[in-house]
Amino acid sequence: MDAIKSIIIGIVQGISEWLPISSKTQEIFASHFLLGLSITVAYTFGLFMEMGSIGSALIYFRKDVVRVFKDRFLLKFLVIVTLITGIVGVPLYIISDKLLQNAYNPSIPMMILGAVLIVDGVYIKFTRENLKPREFNGLSLKHMVIIGVAQGLAALPGVSRSGMTVSTMLLLGIKPEDAFRYSYLAYIPAALGAVGTTLLFTRHNVSYAVDQIGTQGLIIALISAFITGILIIGILMRVAKTKTVYIINFLLGTIAILVSVLTLLG
Repeated sequence: MDAIKSIIIGIVQGISEWLPISSKTQEIFASHFLLGLSITVAYTFGLFMEMGSIGSALIYFRKDVVRVFKDRFLLKFLVIVTLITGIVGVPLYIISDKLLQNAYNPSIPMMILGAVLIVDGVYIKFTRENLKPREFNGLSLKHMVIIGVAQGLAALPGVSRSGMTVSTMLLLGIKPEDAFRYSYLAYIPAALGAVGTTLLFTRHNVSYAVDQIGTQGLIIALISAFITGILIIGILMRVAKTKTVYIINFLLGTIAILVSVLTLLG
């Protein structure tokens, strides 16, 4: 039964990290009900679980990771976005620990983000045929800062990192395939920073959560998140290359709203 709980927690992370339904929020609910963790400890544990998803991204985008050291523009993009993410995200993480103790409902921002994704879908459907998409290498410093801010705001419970960055890049005119690819690539240093932040500011929460799930359970959960993540990324990237990519925005936005409503009703 303990192994099954770990697998479920890993699958929840592996799926929700790449969808606009806030992996942190889904992990809060999963670890709260399966492991009996308090909301604040579950929030920290959700960020710590991103280690499995980091592995997924490193394997799937391994060629892009190698290219970072050869492509100055890509390196500049990742450095600036990660820096701004840290400036915005670290204070929000510390604040969130207090918010979760005072009836903060993460379903509300998730619902708003779902609506934004649906708007993105409409935008892609009715404008991309008439407007030339912006090339990734055409991003300016201002654009990178905006993307970094969007990613930093995802430190708040209920705000999806992938949903924020992908939707922001789409609204900036980036091609859907590039928006997904470089959003997921930017996730790697951001997630490493998130794990480091949990260990730096709330190590006691991490230790308590690991004690509850056990070392073996943690390994099982991380492997489960890793495998699930690779499968989900592959599906989303294939869809992003199609001309009907706007459908995935409608679908993801609808999923985010439905999950939010179900959470509110529950």
